[in-house]
Amino acid sequence: MRVLIVEDDPLLGAGLQIGLGQDGYVAEWLQSADPAEHALRVEHFDVMVLDLGLPGRDGLKLLRDLRQQGIDLPVLILTARDAIADKVAGLDAGADDYLVKPFDLDELNARIRALLRRFANPPNPPFAKGGFGSPFDKGGGGDFSKRCLRTGHATALFQAGELVVDTARHTVTLGEQPVSLSPKEYSLLEALIAHADCVVPRSRLQAMTYGWHDDIESNALEVHIHHLRHKLGKQRILTVRGVGYQLLSQPAP
Repeated sequence: MRVLIVEDDPLLGAGLQIGLGQDGYVAEWLQSADPAEHALRVEHFDVMVLDLGLPGRDGLKLLRDLRQQGIDLPVLILTARDAIADKVAGLDAGADDYLVKPFDLDELNARIRALLRRFANPPNPPFAKGGFGSPFDKGGGGDFSKRCLRTGHATALFQAGELVVDTARHTVTLGEQPVSLSPKEYSLLEALIAHADCVVPRSRLQAMTYGWHDDIESNALEVHIHHLRHKLGKQRILTVRGVGYQLLSQPAP
């Protein structure tokens, strides 16, 4: 899952990026409102962690602007502003959660997981050229976003037949037997099982598995898919040529 961190403090921003990355997220970090708005217009993110005290346009104004543009991914405000009036203003501006600094990283992770459980397939950017879910997505994202919307789920578990992914514990079981995956394999599987039985565009899988600064080989995604098939069964993940991949709840024997 992709997280956009918007935080101007370099130590905190870098720490959040490292901490969330260690928890399995693809975490990108920006320090001001304008680059963040641009990123959300052209790329897919599953959740945003937003500081309010940004230079120039503050976080509250950025949030209002995003909501007015129809960008409605889940947003968690992370700020030192602890007054009730600030919390009310943030939630009324469109935030979905509000956490006051100083904070515990475990609590932040739990709140992010809760947001991801409640929200289905955040549609940002709504009509950005080249963005996921737009008619311009050559990877098939426009059709994907219409056909494969999922509702929020109440637990940290994703299940597709005998395959279960626990996003809180980062564990995978197949037929109640544990499956050992690398971090990249786990991220890829989580993206696939979140939309089980739907074709997920290749471009979207790449974005949800690799960060901006990752050195990606041209066939890296195919290599990870090959490893997943070896561990989960060759018939569980199908290739839809020219589009992407499909994880089946009930693969053919």
